[in-house]
Amino acid sequence: MNFALRPPSAGSSGPGAGRGATMENLEKQLICPVCLEMFSKPVVILPCQHNLCRKCANDIFQSTNPLWQSRGSSSMASSGTRFRCPSCRHEVVLDRHGVFGLQRNLLVENIIDIYRQQESSRLVNIKPEQQKQQLLCEEHEEEKINIYCLSCETPTCSMCKVFGKHKDCEVAPLSSVYMRQKTDLSDGIAILVASNDHVQAVISQMEEICRTVEENGQRQREQLAIHFDSLLAILEERKQELVGLITKQQDDKLKRVQSLIRQHSDHLEAAVTLVESAIQSMEEPHMPVFIQDSSDSQGLEHGASRARLREYEPFLHRYRRSR
Repeated sequence: MNFALRPPSAGSSGPGAGRGATMENLEKQLICPVCLEMFSKPVVILPCQHNLCRKCANDIFQSTNPLWQSRGSSSMASSGTRFRCPSCRHEVVLDRHGVFGLQRNLLVENIIDIYRQQESSRLVNIKPEQQKQQLLCEEHEEEKINIYCLSCETPTCSMCKVFGKHKDCEVAPLSSVYMRQKTDLSDGIAILVASNDHVQAVISQMEEICRTVEENGQRQREQLAIHFDSLLAILEERKQELVGLITKQQDDKLKRVQSLIRQHSDHLEAAVTLVESAIQSMEEPHMPVFIQDSSDSQGLEHGASRARLREYEPFLHRYRRSR
């Protein structure tokens, strides 16, 4: 569906809203049931007292009687032509003049003139930016888009419904569809806003959880550092104790070994002296003196050796166990 834009007639908002409401109610009484627009002159009245734009009445008549133009005048006069009122479905019988033989409703035409004059005066007081644009049908010139095709789901004009491609479609007034869709959109917006509020609340909760996790992690790190520092202090203290004990045992052993070294040195000196004495005895030429000196030297040597062994055995035993 192709559309064109043009500014519509004045609305009912602004100063004199009460009078505007009255004019709006009057306009509803001046709507053609075919084109759903205000009657366009000339306006014809049917025998059933319903009014139509003569153009709309002629369009209905032409669609109902497509061969009317080819008929002779005598045939029309004898049989007549007819169509049904779009409001009450009353059958209207026409004479040979067709819809041009219908009586004009001058009262309705005068009311339309007065209404349009009032609307023109109101239009002057409306600011240009308040005049909205309205869609027009490009297939039917000067026809407003005033109905909605429910079958095709597209806005269209009344002529498209009566004679155009939407002739067999189900339609509804554009205003009712507009209000329904606007209500649906408003409800959708409300649902979306409520959903956004819920999502925002969930996000806030997640952000709070993130902050809690970060705080717990920082607290755990601090507690872990404290525990490790305490363990390190205990280990350092134990290390110092063990190092002191090892140092003490080392010093004790060194002192004992050094004492033994001194003792062995003294014994070594005594042994050297004894060896020197024995060598001197070896040089003794007299046998009795040599035998006497040799006996004394051997006794002293054996006694000193046994004394040294008795003295070293306890220390060697303790040393082997400490190793």
